[in-house]
Amino acid sequence: MDIQPVILWTDALLALLVSAASAYAWRVGRKEHLKAPWKKVIRSRRGMVSMVILAVFVTIGLLDSLHYRPVLKQVGGPGRVYSVEVLSLLDRLLSPLRLHVEKTYSAPLAAHLFAKETVETPEGRQIRIFPRLVWGGAHLHQPETEKTKDILGRIGIGLVAALLIWGAVGGIFLRVVSWKRREPFLVSAKTLFSGKGEIPWQAAFWTFLALLLVGIPIGVLSQKYHVFGTDKVGQDVLYLALKSIRTGLVIGTLTTLVMLPLAVILGIMAGYYRGWVDDLIQYLYTTLNSIPAVLLIAAAVLLTQVQMEARPEWFDTVTSRADFRLLFLCLILGMTSWTGLCRLLRGETLKLREMEYIQAALSLGVPDRRIIFRHILPNVMHIILIAVVMDFSGLVLAEAVLSYVGVGVDPSMISFGTMINAARLEMAREPMVWWSLASAFGFMFLLVLSANIFSDAVRDAFDPRLKTRSFYILRKKKRPQPAGEGETP
Repeated sequence: MDIQPVILWTDALLALLVSAASAYAWRVGRKEHLKAPWKKVIRSRRGMVSMVILAVFVTIGLLDSLHYRPVLKQVGGPGRVYSVEVLSLLDRLLSPLRLHVEKTYSAPLAAHLFAKETVETPEGRQIRIFPRLVWGGAHLHQPETEKTKDILGRIGIGLVAALLIWGAVGGIFLRVVSWKRREPFLVSAKTLFSGKGEIPWQAAFWTFLALLLVGIPIGVLSQKYHVFGTDKVGQDVLYLALKSIRTGLVIGTLTTLVMLPLAVILGIMAGYYRGWVDDLIQYLYTTLNSIPAVLLIAAAVLLTQVQMEARPEWFDTVTSRADFRLLFLCLILGMTSWTGLCRLLRGETLKLREMEYIQAALSLGVPDRRIIFRHILPNVMHIILIAVVMDFSGLVLAEAVLSYVGVGVDPSMISFGTMINAARLEMAREPMVWWSLASAFGFMFLLVLSANIFSDAVRDAFDPRLKTRSFYILRKKKRPQPAGEGETP
């Protein structure tokens, strides 16, 4: 075998999270009352658009979570020797971007370095020029005259390929739909693209087309150019931005695994048992909220870093060391971000405990554990889902801020925060190096925006107060008016 599979801590936890999500989806599919709110999310146009974008980000993150160590080439000798470098399946797919390293900065789609260098001519004179890049535009003989035409031609090829892929995927999907509905192909296509169906598939199709029209030309150009330029050490910025997606997803999802048990258990206990239990839990999260979160996280991360440097034998590779720090950062963020959800669940449980069916269960001697799991927890599940989805974007931004101040992920790990931190000094150059910051900001903005839009759709579908309000508004509109009402004498 030419590779040695590597399972990092975050890889295992992400696999556990995917398994839990799959189990939850299977249970939702079997329960009609659980399926109803998710149907509302799917029927929402903004929910469908955001799901398509998030699906692309999640796919990239999962591809970057399949790690391995390649075998080293050796002459003779028994056994195999594996590299200390840990790669992922995404690294394998992006090998041209990862291996095509330049000397230093280069602008997007450039064929020369960004800064002038002194070179010696064959005649012995020294002149200052912009040297050619080793990889970017290396196939061009005269970049000044050939580059524009070559870029436009590759963009055209990418656009044609995107339309072909979109047509093939759409045709297969429509063929399956028409077969299930037992209707002609053209009728299914007209129904889906006209927006008359229950699910706004046309929104998903147009979003998928927009992603293809942007992504495929960038992929075609990246074979010969650095589309988003290179950084100080010559690494491709597009590669760094794609690698940062996994870090943001890990921070946003694994922190939730730490936060949820504390918030749910303590919040429901405080609202249900009341008395000294409520006082103790309130004292706990009030004390925790009084400590500045950044200082608490910085102290915990620095203590962890000191311990890791004192025990280098714990880690066999640099990647495992960086992954352990990322895992500990998720733990710290989870330990400091559960208080808000806990307070919400406490208030909702206090209200539910006074409901008639809960009081009836208590008077009949039903055990507390059964009341909590059968009556309390299902009725606060909408708050949990809404809080989890809405907190995701905040956690992604928190990683960027913490890495910017130097207490985030390990410096050897690629993330939006480390890219922004590195771009801080680049912005002070003359001329300014702007593309690293712009790329990190663009990818992070798209991820956070799609997560926020999706969280809004989930909130509208799961929040019972919005359901009640829309019910009364609809009922008021349908109520017949008395004769003569609204008429002027």
